[in-house]
Amino acid sequence: MPKNQFQRMVFAFLTVLVTVHAYVFYSLYVINGDTLMEINGADHVLQAINAQGGVYMFGRMLPIWAVILIEFCFAYGLECVMGSPCSFRLACKIFDPKKDHPMLVETAVICATVGLMCPTMSFLAACFYYPYYSGFNVLTLLANWLKLVCYNLPFAYFSQLFFIQPLVRTVFKRLFAEKPQNAPNAEPAPAPIKAIEHA
Repeated sequence: MPKNQFQRMVFAFLTVLVTVHAYVFYSLYVINGDTLMEINGADHVLQAINAQGGVYMFGRMLPIWAVILIEFCFAYGLECVMGSPCSFRLACKIFDPKKDHPMLVETAVICATVGLMCPTMSFLAACFYYPYYSGFNVLTLLANWLKLVCYNLPFAYFSQLFFIQPLVRTVFKRLFAEKPQNAPNAEPAPAPIKAIEHA
């Protein structure tokens, strides 16, 4: 687990880096893949995206790398400001990190993070991908937000709990592995005693 502000920011960076790529893939390929291929008459999703000139965002077509970069910036900011600190506080209301098993605490933190970040990022996505070309309606925005939460929440929960967080924690432990320290004032081991030969 992160022990200082720098480590918390690195941990959030790794989490968001993996999560954003996973969500963009999930959104484009799993949820909207068939529709994109049908509309553009393409054989695969990437060909369909290239045929329409990119991914629809902010009322215009943007390249995939721009979509990933924009979502990463918003997600990383939210993770540092709201996701990490608030999820830890919520988890500590149920479990005590000093007394309870670390697995319970980590699972509670993950669940709290998903509960906070999924609705928030889904609302931002509803704003990002809103069909502004047909006008704006608050009810349509709220309906799109609810639809995205229903799509994203199961994926967020299972992917974070069983794939993303175990991967990020493994990488994090490799980056910040603590070197074992020798015990201070340790006495050297006594030399082996030779058997006394009797004449």
